[in-house]
Amino acid sequence: MKYGPLRLGALAQADGGCRFLVWAPRAERLEVYLPERDRAFAMRPGPDGYFSLELPDLPPGTRYFYQFPDGRRRPDPASRRQPEGVHGASQVIAAAPPEFGAWCGLPKEELVFYELHVGAFTPEGTLPAIVPRLEALRELGITALELMPLHQCPGRRNWGYDGAQLFALQANYGTPAELRSLIAAAHARGLAVFLDVVYNHLGPEGNYLREFGPYFTDHYRTPWGQALNFDGRDSDPVRRFFFENAIYWLRDYGFDGLRLDAIHGIVDSSASPFLAELTEWAQAEGEASGRRIQVIAESSLNDTRVIRPRAQGGFGMDAQWNDDFHHALHTALTGESCGYYRDFQGTADLATAYTEGFVYQGRHSAYRGRRHGNASRGWPAASFVNFTQNHDQVGNRAGSERLSTLIGFEALKLAAAALLCAPQLPLLFMGEEYGEPAPFHYFIDHSDPDLIAAVRRGRREEFRDFRWRREPADPQAPETFAASRPDWSLRAREPHATLLRWYCELLRIRRGIPALRTNGGVQAEVLAGGKLLRLLRTPAMPDSGIPDERSMQKSSTAPSSVIVWLYFGQEPLTFAWPEANAWQLLLDSAEQKWGGPKEPGTLTKFQPLIFLPYSAVLLVQKTLP
Repeated sequence: MKYGPLRLGALAQADGGCRFLVWAPRAERLEVYLPERDRAFAMRPGPDGYFSLELPDLPPGTRYFYQFPDGRRRPDPASRRQPEGVHGASQVIAAAPPEFGAWCGLPKEELVFYELHVGAFTPEGTLPAIVPRLEALRELGITALELMPLHQCPGRRNWGYDGAQLFALQANYGTPAELRSLIAAAHARGLAVFLDVVYNHLGPEGNYLREFGPYFTDHYRTPWGQALNFDGRDSDPVRRFFFENAIYWLRDYGFDGLRLDAIHGIVDSSASPFLAELTEWAQAEGEASGRRIQVIAESSLNDTRVIRPRAQGGFGMDAQWNDDFHHALHTALTGESCGYYRDFQGTADLATAYTEGFVYQGRHSAYRGRRHGNASRGWPAASFVNFTQNHDQVGNRAGSERLSTLIGFEALKLAAAALLCAPQLPLLFMGEEYGEPAPFHYFIDHSDPDLIAAVRRGRREEFRDFRWRREPADPQAPETFAASRPDWSLRAREPHATLLRWYCELLRIRRGIPALRTNGGVQAEVLAGGKLLRLLRTPAMPDSGIPDERSMQKSSTAPSSVIVWLYFGQEPLTFAWPEANAWQLLLDSAEQKWGGPKEPGTLTKFQPLIFLPYSAVLLVQKTLP
């Protein structure tokens, strides 16, 4: 199916009228019902199950339903606004595509993501409340916001993955104009904005799609219920619905890219995979608008088909999240070995994640009881997104604990260095940069008591493979949501302020030293019985590839390499290193300026290297005379 103009939903026209288009092959007849006029207008049936109608003098703000022959009134599946929630009337809104000016997006290699939940990020829980914090994020070194899903969900509290109207902005977050203003304000500060979208399922409450057409299939099941029909009979209009949804967010609001949630929950056996076609649509929108638009996937499959070019049988996406990096680092920091963590061996697997991307590339997984993944060695580092925390890895623990409550202050600095000195794209979860201690619980605001009970039961069952003894917080309780809000004021208090400075310095160095950029080279070596990890980061050399350590030391004109020492031991380590004299200290997380006990300059003589527990040391190659 070729890329084309948007057409679904209620589109306000320049002459003051409105055009409606909906796919409803299961309806014999369909009407547009206007509650304020208490009047229904018959829609015209068209080919392939589409119904359309044009009404004059129908201004933005008008509310409407689609009405079936039996009197059922349902919101528009492609509604742009649901001011009364998922069960209420849809609302016509004015189209106001943003003006981009000189903004054309950022190169992928420059992306440093900051994931946030609009409702929980600020006390106000709104889009406008984010704007005053943009400058602080820019100063931190963030280059891209990643907003958790904004689809209209039931009630006022939800992670966003229970969306029922995928085109509609969650009403209590703000208006479409306020979302455009947030994105424009981010662009003015050089920040890209990505949106997390959910195309693997719809939420159980307010989901009326099946009444309109065969959007779902019984051929497959997902962890969240019935699968979407991306490859069966009548699947072309289903796919078109989601393609248009993606383009709507990119075009009408100005998002710079999409993060696709859990694509392992999308089953498609067709010769032209939905995910490849979706990526093609998004990239075509970028070409048409003169912007960089990037598509990033979350996938648990460890399958490089996600990032492989379409001409080579892949989906052609720009990057994918790498859970393996998180799991390897988490086990090295915490020692946890339950659930999926039992598959990971700390620093040895972390070294693989640095140099090859996936840890599981066809290796047997005890957790899964089978081999898992395919080879990722050789793929550019910018094809992977690394993180020490995200909404899933925090919120899907029984206690929803952040890393700051599982490990000490020194280990938090080590975790930051492990993330920000990696060649892959880094992602921070809101509040991570100053060690936010508040949990990030899973929260909902459903109206059906049976559904609420089912969610509570499901949360308890989800943790059976783990040895966590805590009872998960009640997801329906308002206090569960309230407890999940970070406290921004902690940034000015110790030790949070020092941790924030540490993150700022690491990101500053990452930007300023070519060897630490995403296109730099990386070699990893595990030492001291698995407690010490040594990374050699070398600058990219376009004319001769990535140089090794020896060739770098021979050249007096080559940019400097950096060695990153990551020490995961609980006792001080004295480590003899014969090449020490060729390097000088750049950063030591254990020094007093970073809240540690070391006197300044302890490492300057290198006789020998002394690592304090859970510390990170960065050395830069000396300039040869």
